[in-house]
Amino acid sequence: MVRTGSLRLGRLLRAGPAARVLAGLALVAPVLLAPVFLAPARADDAKVRISRQPGFVYLPAVLAEQHKLIEKHAKAAGLGDVTVEWVNLTSGAAGNDALLSGNIDIVDSGSTNMLLLNDRTRGDVKGLCGVGTTPMLLLTRNPDVKELKDFSSKDKIALPSVKVSSQAVLLQIAAQKAFGPGNATKLDPLTVQLGHPDAVAALASPHNEVNSHFSLPPFQQRELQDPAIHAVLNSYELVGEPVSNAIFYARTGWYTRNPKLAAAIVAAIDEANAEIAKDPLQAAKDYVTATNEKTPPETLVAIMKEPGTNFSTTPYGIMLQARHFHAMKTIKAEPKDWKDTFFPIVHGLPGR
Repeated sequence: MVRTGSLRLGRLLRAGPAARVLAGLALVAPVLLAPVFLAPARADDAKVRISRQPGFVYLPAVLAEQHKLIEKHAKAAGLGDVTVEWVNLTSGAAGNDALLSGNIDIVDSGSTNMLLLNDRTRGDVKGLCGVGTTPMLLLTRNPDVKELKDFSSKDKIALPSVKVSSQAVLLQIAAQKAFGPGNATKLDPLTVQLGHPDAVAALASPHNEVNSHFSLPPFQQRELQDPAIHAVLNSYELVGEPVSNAIFYARTGWYTRNPKLAAAIVAAIDEANAEIAKDPLQAAKDYVTATNEKTPPETLVAIMKEPGTNFSTTPYGIMLQARHFHAMKTIKAEPKDWKDTFFPIVHGLPGR
């Protein structure tokens, strides 16, 4: 081997400049390429950090945490002991910031927040799977507000994130229906950003300037116990279809690096959904225990039976929201299909 290499090197030194370059590349190329072919594929991470917001729509994620379902499916996939760190955040905007800064790996939030990042990162951020859909109610304590046209500058409407949350998008869709084309943002000046727990407290105070809240279960059920509060709008009735206001989404680098862990996470949410379907009351009790929720488990079971409530890894209402975002120029590129914004792991599901 040494002698052969010496003969090749001698010929190379006697050759002309062009020949030396070409021959040199031929000799060096195998050395450079060898590590690429011989290096083992990178293993899935031993830890995953997932953010979650308050709300009953996140029930499958809560069960996955309490019953350690991700850890279970990761171990079954041969990944050993995977650490799952759950991070509680109050808004999708906070989740997006944490994802882009590398402080978390997966966000559990409304699909509008994923669509926003998908566009701004040119497809680097995509949905991993659906988590849940629930109807959302626009509530107010203003007795003079019976419909959207009754809102005035005296009212303030709390949203988890202005302009980009699922509630913000649905409010714009409703405003366009109520006030006509070109008026989707008519109520935007009345909106303020508040996490759901803070919005509940604001609505309960007669002296707080925030007198309305586009809410989410179980907060809206708790708010409606006050006879001074009533519903103005039901999101499911507005669009006539479920909308995923909780999905998992991640960056492409994480997904590519963690194929088995990604599959384990989707399997864990599927198992949590199966638990909910099999024993809704027990699932509700587990949720109450995990979150210290004050809503009775029986009320949570009733929420599960409402039209528009669906716990599934299938994403819903993605194109409805994407088309609206594009029409409002919130995103530059309109996806041709919901699959354009989700990783292939769920492409076989009947999303829309």
